[in-house]
Amino acid sequence: MQKLKNKIAVVTGASRGAGRGISLVLGEAGATVYVTGRSVRKSSSRPELPDTTIEETAEMVTARGGVGIPVRCDHTHDDEVESLFSQVEAEQGRLDILVNNIWGGYEKEMDKGFVSPFWEQPLWRWDAMFLAGVRAHYSASQLAARLMIPNKSGLIINTTFYDRGKYFQPLSYFLAKNTINQMAYGMGLELREHNIAAIALSPGWMRTEAVLAVIAPDGEPTPQEYAQTESVEYIGRAVAALASDPNVISKTGQTWTVGDLAREYGFTDIDCRQVPPFQFTNEYLMD
Repeated sequence: MQKLKNKIAVVTGASRGAGRGISLVLGEAGATVYVTGRSVRKSSSRPELPDTTIEETAEMVTARGGVGIPVRCDHTHDDEVESLFSQVEAEQGRLDILVNNIWGGYEKEMDKGFVSPFWEQPLWRWDAMFLAGVRAHYSASQLAARLMIPNKSGLIINTTFYDRGKYFQPLSYFLAKNTINQMAYGMGLELREHNIAAIALSPGWMRTEAVLAVIAPDGEPTPQEYAQTESVEYIGRAVAALASDPNVISKTGQTWTVGDLAREYGFTDIDCRQVPPFQFTNEYLMD
């Protein structure tokens, strides 16, 4: 049963990783999904990760039973973001779901001092996380809200990270993710009267293409690594469950983990496990 048939969605940062997983599950549920990102077949932002472009994700969405529409968009360029939402309005006349999944900060030197004191952090990491993360979520949400408000219906989801209010390094990452969470809180309050829900959604340790390239460069992850991780479609099932919930407005403004929603809605990961909410161990947290 395609619960989201005829629904129109935009998933940003969907050439790979969580964005691809979310797009595939929405397509399987029957949605038309605008798949955005910078990576196209002739020019990928991560050439070391083959077959991770917006065209390939869109084709996979269509193969799942939805309609995948690739749109190249650098979400740090306002004119390209405005063009994206103008295209959605011209072709569909409305928007039902926006998933903000754009993120910056992992582009280079991920393994060199990522978890280190703020005074040792390069400023480019702050700029990437706030420009290609926080600001990109904000600008897309503005334009999406303008399409949703006339219909008095809609769902905006910010993918994020949340760890029970405790501090985790690096400081720029902590601040960016908490800003994204508070953005959902504020948007939820302002959009409630229009019956539009805004939610921050935190996945666990996902087996993205980039993660697998590190933990399993020659094949499958170890049983222990597999047990600790979840597929990129697990968060997709959380998004689909929220989008199918007629009372999703009751969750607006809140930050949810995928594991908690799995227990509430009763879905599992693709391997039939109900992976619990991800939490850092205490050695990575400060309070």
